[in-house]
Formats: sequence, C-alpha cells, structure tokens
Amino acid sequence: MRVLVTNDDGIAAAGLHVLAAYLEKTDHEVIVAAPDRDMSGTGASIGVLHAGATIEVRRVEIPGCGLEAWSVAGPPGLCAIAGRLGAFGEPPDIVVSGINAGLNTGRAILHSGTVGAALTAQNFGAKGLAVSVSDSDPWQWETAASFALDVLDTLVAAPPRSVLNLNVPALPRTDVKGIRWARLAAFGAVRAAIAEAEREGQLQVELRAIEQQLPDDTDTALCEAGYAALTAIVGIAEAWPADEGVTPEFGEVSPRAVPGAPFDPVHAIPDQADSRTLRSRERA
Repeated sequence: MRVLVTNDDGIAAAGLHVLAAYLEKTDHEVIVAAPDRDMSGTGASIGVLHAGATIEVRRVEIPGCGLEAWSVAGPPGLCAIAGRLGAFGEPPDIVVSGINAGLNTGRAILHSGTVGAALTAQNFGAKGLAVSVSDSDPWQWETAASFALDVLDTLVAAPPRSVLNLNVPALPRTDVKGIRWARLAAFGAVRAAIAEAEREGQLQVELRAIEQQLPDDTDTALCEAGYAALTAIVGIAEAWPADEGVTPEFGEVSPRAVPGAPFDPVHAIPDQADSRTLRSRERA
C-alpha cells in the first residue's frame, strides 16, 4: 500500500515526525506532505484556488526518518487532494493524518483539519486514518503512533473508502487498557464558548473544559477511562427518508422525497406534527 502522511499542526510538528518514523518501519510505501504552518481547525477545506494560480511546495527533511517529504502552502485537505491527484508520485491508497496534539472526539470533528484530511481522502476514493492524542506533558507521541500501526492493519483490510478516527489517552502504551470501538460523543474533550471581549467590535472564542458526564461508549468518555477510542466515520453521503429499511410504524414518507422524484416544497419534508410523532416513537 502507498501511504500519504499529513496533519493539521504543520510540517514541523513533533506528532507528524514520530508518526512518519513509525510508518517508515512498515512494509508500506510512505510519503509525507503536510501544511507549511499550523492549519488546525480547517476541517476539510482546501483554501482559495484560482485558475492559473500556483501553490508553493518545497522539499523538506523529517527529523528521525529518511522519507520523501513535502511542505505545502495549504491546509491538510489540499495535501490529501494533491496526493490523490498525483502531485507526489503515484496516488496514495491511504491517507494517515496526525498525530494531532489534542483529542479529536465527538461531533466537533467536523471542524478538525486532522479528520478533514482523512475524509477528503475518502471523498477522492482512498482510505483514511486520523490519529490524535490527549494533552499531556510530556506528549505521548510514541503511544499514539504504536496504536496507529495496529489500526492501520485493520484499515488495509477494510472496504474501499473506509475512514477511521483514532483517539489515544495520554498514557504510556502499557497503561492503556486497549482499543474500543466508540460512538461519537455529543461534543469533544472541550467545548467552544463566546467569551466577553475587552473592546467593542471584537469577538473572542475560548475553549472550556467539559463538566457533563458522557455515555461510557462514546469516544470522549472512553479516552478519559484509559482506552484508545476508534470510530468509523463517513463524510459526504446523502440520506433519503424513503430509503430501504423505513418501516410503516415510523410514519409514511412522501413519495416526493424519493430520489429522482419531482421536488414539492410543500410536501417534501414532514410537517411538525409528523416530526413530533416520529420523535415520540423513537423515544419509545
């Protein structure tokens, strides 16, 4: 397998260097292409691309390994796309993104550049693995990298376009309780909140620690309990109310919501009464 390694913390990030060094020891053909600066929080964005414009790319060296490596003036999603389009040789079969400095758990992964690179790979026909580790001093890069290799074997055997999100607690490998499949939590390890800005005309966003208890089988909770959490995720996919598997007890679905049928703005979406009935039946 050909593997492209990227991240959203930038080409100089220690997590990327450790991950690349671990992957270099495998039987896979590995190449590195990562942003030239910190691109955290960029999701799957690719930046502003203009016809005829060029993107600065330069060859760099990764400390601790001899892999071919490139610095790219753009976010990790762009690195994944460029790789799949053949910018760095043969297109990679797998994009491994990380190791991110901090967990990427819960529905907040929508905004993660680490996860965004893996989902971009999926959108362009490849498989993806996002790897993150919880905050600590010192950082447990080696622990996260070793679990990434374990999960990579599973990903190689997985169906096409599979994407896995791996989050590792800040513990030595021997202290981690194992890997558990996890659901996405309602939110990640921290939550964004608007803080009071000092001056008018400014907006200040801060990250606050979570005080709410989350279900035990969610990624955030499992990491807090000492497990490495693994979640299979899907990026862009349509969801049709009239897909196979919808049963009569969940209410009738307008045929206008069926793929290929004409759109009727009045009947395409169930009215509020239908929605309330559906929610009450789901709770039951």
